[in-house]
Amino acid sequence: MTISIYDQTIPPMSRALTGLAVIVAKAEAHADEQGIEHAVLLNARLFPNMRGFIEQIQMASDTAKGGAARLARVEIPSWQDDEASFSDVRARIQKTLDFLAEIEPEALVGADSRTVEMKYPGGSFEMEGKSHLLDFVVPNLYFHITTAYNILRHNGVEVGKRDYLSMPEE
Repeated sequence: MTISIYDQTIPPMSRALTGLAVIVAKAEAHADEQGIEHAVLLNARLFPNMRGFIEQIQMASDTAKGGAARLARVEIPSWQDDEASFSDVRARIQKTLDFLAEIEPEALVGADSRTVEMKYPGGSFEMEGKSHLLDFVVPNLYFHITTAYNILRHNGVEVGKRDYLSMPEE
């Protein structure tokens, strides 16, 4: 059985972002229940020189939408990084999920062997689509989602593996 590049891209990224939305909701509920200012959790970080919670959400969003767009050869949506509330963060995740839902399986046929260009402020480089997905997009997406999860867990939010994996309650 062959697994398509679409199956390796859109459904797993969507599931990961759905799990991220679950932990965001739990974080807001935790803050409300404990009387914690929302900004405390939204700006929390694991270490002073690391990106904060909101930035982890933005990076996860950027990784998913950028990776999918490059592989599908469509324009990467450009969004302001201006989230400041749980509502804003949830909206960012939903926008990303909506964008991913627009990617048709046909758009990713052959994407594994396409040349993908990664642009940065200081330049750019090219890589094969398969390497782009497996060596860049997937690890980066899960890194930022895991870091967001860990920030919340470190701050006492009761999230668990089922939330992270977006698994239904038993």
